[in-house]
Amino acid sequence: MVIPYVGILVNNALYTSIPLNQHQTYEAIPLYLQAGKELGIAPCFFRIQDVRMDTLTVHAYVQKEQGFIQEWIPLPSVIHNRAIYLDNKSYLKLEAWNEYGINLFNRWNRYGKLYIHNQLMKDESLLPYLPETLPATQENLSKMMKNHNSLIIKPNKSSIGRGVMKMDRIRDGWRLVYPKNLKLKNRVWNRLFFRKVIPRILLNNIKKVPYIIQQRLPLAAYDERPFDLRVSVQRGADGNWGVTGIVAKVASRKLFLTNAAQGGQVRQLPEVLLQYPELNASAVQEAIHAFALRVVQQLSVNLPHLADVGLDIGIDKDGKPLFIECNGKDQRYTFLKANMQEVWEATYKKPMAYAKYLIDGGQPR
Repeated sequence: MVIPYVGILVNNALYTSIPLNQHQTYEAIPLYLQAGKELGIAPCFFRIQDVRMDTLTVHAYVQKEQGFIQEWIPLPSVIHNRAIYLDNKSYLKLEAWNEYGINLFNRWNRYGKLYIHNQLMKDESLLPYLPETLPATQENLSKMMKNHNSLIIKPNKSSIGRGVMKMDRIRDGWRLVYPKNLKLKNRVWNRLFFRKVIPRILLNNIKKVPYIIQQRLPLAAYDERPFDLRVSVQRGADGNWGVTGIVAKVASRKLFLTNAAQGGQVRQLPEVLLQYPELNASAVQEAIHAFALRVVQQLSVNLPHLADVGLDIGIDKDGKPLFIECNGKDQRYTFLKANMQEVWEATYKKPMAYAKYLIDGGQPR
């Protein structure tokens, strides 16, 4: 029996590490292979430039007995996109694959935060769970400063907390907290106090790249530190959405960001909820599940071939879910860091089960 290939579209850094068997924190190649073995499919790995549309072939890494080798194979009919492409030329290439009958899911995975917010705003049932969000302009800053006491200002298309700023109303004015630079490993955060005139550094930052302004959500705290949740929501073997796992991300004592890359810590949700004995932990988790599924169902209306996302969802002290943002390329390692080995492995197996569903004739939903 011929085992069908499933394509995994990857970036250059991951691609070059495959033959060296280097450990990848953010993308565990062995878990794709393990899932493929269990499901009767063969993952192969390649980049967008490795595809030849004139022959519908691809120069991909495939696993053999002697290890990974590069081989020309027919372009798989089902491909899971785990790379990020930001240029229009790449977007058009990926779009063109569909014309040849290629089912590429998570085809585009870098949607702007404002675009996602506007898609969710179309569902009136979600409005109570969304923070007020506007494009970052001087006029909108002034407006939001009148309406709220705490604001988050973040790049529209950044990730892992890079470039995020915070403003808080204080007794005699406002306090701005901002990073010294936009580098991932930035460890220097500046504080600036002002009354009415918006600081030049803030105005300059929002002119360099598109930013958004959000009302800061009243997040529940763990050990007096705010936390939010990474919720993995994926399509599986039946083609339907399901919640694969939930992990809590707790801000460091020095900073307001919960991202692990910015010093945040990860905890299992039951551990965090122990500090809220007045809440029914099962009911809180059920509410998060229901809310996450409602969010992805709404996003699926206008985001084609969406099948694998990581939602950042907060809860308030009453356990009410609050939407923060959607990550089109989920960094699954947070589950591993929280010692949730089975869930971590499931985040790799479930998209592969969805790929098998499509290979077997299931229709994208």
